[in-house]
Amino acid sequence: MLIKAKTLSGYKLDSLDGDIGKVREFYFDDRHWTIRYLVADTGTWLTGRQVLVSPQWIERVSWDERKVFVNLDREAVKQSPEYQAGSLLDRDYEIGLHGHYNRKGYWVDEPPNS
Repeated sequence: MLIKAKTLSGYKLDSLDGDIGKVREFYFDDRHWTIRYLVADTGTWLTGRQVLVSPQWIERVSWDERKVFVNLDREAVKQSPEYQAGSLLDRDYEIGLHGHYNRKGYWVDEPPNS
């Protein structure tokens, strides 16, 4: 099934141990035509903070509940590298983000010079 990405905007994000916010927007890789990150607004839980979540960390989506379930815990999200809204992402930030969650980066499986 194909779904428009903007359909997920506003969906709640549920971690392994509770709510972490709502999907606000997406980072799209126009070179490889794929969504690299969901931008999550942490709302009142972590006031004034946004975090990035890789689609690789999504366990499932409940269309009926309007929720995205991610394989992360709240404390790890709370301690994640700070994300500044509207900033350009570079590989150093991505390495830090994926390292923080002890997850392999998407770029590991890409052929060199792709």
